[in-house]
Amino acid sequence: MAKRRENGQSGHHFRFFRSGGVDQVLLRNGEDIARLGELDLKLWMALAMPVKGTSIDPETLALLDSDGDGRIRPEELLGAVRRCAGAFKSLDCLLEAGDSIALANLADADALESARALLAGLGRKDAAALSLADLAERRRKLDEAPTTGEGLVVPEAARDPVLAADLAELAKLVGRPDSRGRAGIDKGTWEDIVVAARDFLAWRAGGSEQAAPPLADATEAAWNATAAVREKIEDFFTRCRLAAFDPKAAVAVNLDAETYRALAAGVLSTGSAELAKLPLAEAAPGRALPLEGALNPAYAAALRAFRESAVKPILGAKAELGEADWSALKEQLATFGAWLAARPAVPDLPPALLERLASDSADAAVAALFEEDARVAAERLPLATLERLLRYRRDLKSILENYVNFAAFYGGRGGAFQSGTLYLDARACSLCVDVLDEGRHASLAALSGAFLAYCELARPGGARRKIVAAFTNGDSDNLIVGRNGIFVDAEGKDWDATITRLVQNPISVREAFWLPYKKLVRMVEEQVAKRAKAADEKSDQRLSSTAEKVANADKAGEGAPAAAAAPARKFDLGAIALVGTALGGISALLAGFMDALFGLGFYLPLGIAGILLLVSGPSMILASLKLRKRNLGPILDANGWAINTRARINIPFGASLTSCAALPPGTLPAVADPFAEKRSPWPRVAFILVLALLAAAVLAWRFGWTDAALPEAWRWSAVSASLASPAKP
Repeated sequence: MAKRRENGQSGHHFRFFRSGGVDQVLLRNGEDIARLGELDLKLWMALAMPVKGTSIDPETLALLDSDGDGRIRPEELLGAVRRCAGAFKSLDCLLEAGDSIALANLADADALESARALLAGLGRKDAAALSLADLAERRRKLDEAPTTGEGLVVPEAARDPVLAADLAELAKLVGRPDSRGRAGIDKGTWEDIVVAARDFLAWRAGGSEQAAPPLADATEAAWNATAAVREKIEDFFTRCRLAAFDPKAAVAVNLDAETYRALAAGVLSTGSAELAKLPLAEAAPGRALPLEGALNPAYAAALRAFRESAVKPILGAKAELGEADWSALKEQLATFGAWLAARPAVPDLPPALLERLASDSADAAVAALFEEDARVAAERLPLATLERLLRYRRDLKSILENYVNFAAFYGGRGGAFQSGTLYLDARACSLCVDVLDEGRHASLAALSGAFLAYCELARPGGARRKIVAAFTNGDSDNLIVGRNGIFVDAEGKDWDATITRLVQNPISVREAFWLPYKKLVRMVEEQVAKRAKAADEKSDQRLSSTAEKVANADKAGEGAPAAAAAPARKFDLGAIALVGTALGGISALLAGFMDALFGLGFYLPLGIAGILLLVSGPSMILASLKLRKRNLGPILDANGWAINTRARINIPFGASLTSCAALPPGTLPAVADPFAEKRSPWPRVAFILVLALLAAAVLAWRFGWTDAALPEAWRWSAVSASLASPAKP
């Protein structure tokens, strides 16, 4: 299949449409969708689409994202098409609005049976269609059931309150949470617990046979008391044997004075770790362990319990314990110790609770709960399949129209990547895209050729996000960083918007027409401002000099020589001649220009239009070339898309993406403005007088009244004669 797509070979005849200057495949019917695998990938509008950041339901996109990498590729989309082709008799339903599946259109026998069972469970066995609402209702009822179908038994599912309480205690130790957050026990853990509990009860029942004869029920206490000091007693007798082996070791096994001196330097207590490391008593060859008196204080209490619980019942009242006595005592407790070592591992629960859990009645009740959970799981299993089909039925058309073609975007219905509308500067921008990393996005999106405004959005409560809006109509005069507006997202929520960055590009040809004149006005304003600033500084200097002279007038002495009178300024004849020459040149230039302009006669308007085009034409042509190259691709690629072709935004289509403020049709604008600035009548009078004088001058020239005062070439008689004479070959 991939080879056929690569070579552009297909047995199916696809049709294409052009919108916004872009050729795209037309999805006319279900057959076109079913044969998408035969369409050359080079003709797809996109080759990857992010799961997040679109208006399409993210749960549907997550189902398409089979590898979980956060992007949807062509093969994953074609996999969904193949699944639908196997489940539906006709894919025409994918192009229809709605989220329901007609049972008559289901070709998959298992899906059809599951759909009928679901509807029957809702009391609608005669229904002809299944919808997402039906699926949600069935799931809601299943969620109300005690079990969730996740292979867990929760205490809440037990009908017997005693069993429920016992399961709750067990779940605290070995349970895991279900989807509702309740602690439950899986089947394998329960079976292991039952086996271990029964083994424990059997082991516990044989405990009386392992008790030491003199102790009976007190054997466990004797064992625990012995275990508390066993290691230290063994250490004592080993030290005694080492001292008997070599007299030189007697001093070493009992430690030296330096060791005790170091201990004494600190704070001592019977619970001190340093004290607990010392031997029980002083070791000597063949010496018995004293059970009272000269003993390590850290073990005095433990040895007292050992003497009362183990030595006295087994060996009788003894003040000291010989090594032979120690061996005899251990032998008496050895059988009980072996029995303890064989204790089965079970949760730390009371024996009575373990006995109830290990009973046949509890095991049967829990087994029934597992069977009930399995039934719920079996019913939930086809729900996942039906949900996938229902979601594809509802959303696949929208996905295809934002992937294979951009019919939704170019058709004016809004692309999935459009996140809302930005209202700013008396305009509404509909081409707004979410942005995760402004810097990274701007570096790539600048290649789109569009005028982009990056905005930071905020809502009450601290919610924040960033978008980029494309301005494709109007002008950029009032678009500056820091301006505020309102952004309305796809859900109708409004956000405060602030421009944080601009990517400058032409917006419209109309803006390009006025651009040279705006630049000229700005240059004039800058020059006037500079001249005014220089004049203001010069005036300040004069005022400062005058003020200084006035302030120091009283310090001038009578005998001071009079200041020399400033020499009279003489006229510079050269400067006067230069000014005259300049004025003459300017007059000649203006005269030539007026001569050429008025020489056009009735073609004067065309001449004026030509002058305007001469000034604005280059700017308009350059802007037009750039506007025709505007491309949506870089804006989306910066968000994780893989746009496969040039998604042009030509001038007419771009104008539709940004609407400018306009009065509603039929609205009559108010003529009277109560707060309008009062204008002086003299500019209007002067303008009318100038027009009247120009009209009189033209009439006087036309009738030859001014011929005596004009040069020969400018006289009406000469002009009319040149127009009437035929052109020389």
